[in-house]
Amino acid sequence: MVSPDAIRTVIGVIGNATALVLFLSPVPTFIQIWKKKTVEQYSAVPYLATLLNCMMWVLYGLPLVHPHSMLVITINGTGMLIELTYVALFLTFSVGAARRRVLLLLVAEVAFVAAVGALVLSLAHTHDRRSMVVGILCVLFGTGMYAAPLSVMKMVIQTKSVEYMPLFLSVASLVNGICWTAYALIKFDLYITIPNGLGVMFAVGQIILYGIYYKSTQQILEARKRKADQVPMTEVVVDGKSGSATNSGAANGHY
Repeated sequence: MVSPDAIRTVIGVIGNATALVLFLSPVPTFIQIWKKKTVEQYSAVPYLATLLNCMMWVLYGLPLVHPHSMLVITINGTGMLIELTYVALFLTFSVGAARRRVLLLLVAEVAFVAAVGALVLSLAHTHDRRSMVVGILCVLFGTGMYAAPLSVMKMVIQTKSVEYMPLFLSVASLVNGICWTAYALIKFDLYITIPNGLGVMFAVGQIILYGIYYKSTQQILEARKRKADQVPMTEVVVDGKSGSATNSGAANGHY
């Protein structure tokens, strides 16, 4: 008979794989940002929230805080590096106040995690207490990571467009949340269950919005394309009129 620990390990490995997909799912978005050299209306909030979440879970998984949490460390350490890359791209291609805001948030996050780590390791002297303190913070910031796209969801409702809410990211969030919720329930871990259970709910909400506004998004994109196509045609007509006037002037000797 397969032990619960073995099943939990297998699900944890699957959770690592789905989490990696989640971390990499914005790559197409950042390829567009790289090509256009601008972040357009994309928000850095989800990536900063995910970065903070990863840093906190790495702290939680340290042997000095919560022993035997290697799967937690590996995926969140990887996610931390990936999210740092995304934030660096935001810093590169955003300008003015937007860039300063992203930089300040990044510095504040790093300073906060460092301070929490130092305080927990120096003031809490047992694994249980350290796990509890960091675990509670992980619940808060893990929920924040999954709730961060709510700002994008608000924009979707206001603009009736899902152009800046990639479906792949929402689906990856859903699959990841389901896997880690199952992982936490097999050998109950409250700190992992709460944020991932909420993550499932938020991801479902995003997918529902995508279904509602997909058609209107296509209409908006088509209208934008038609408008863009009309501009060159207008310039051709204007140039044609200008050319005719010049030729008429030349024929009458009015140079």
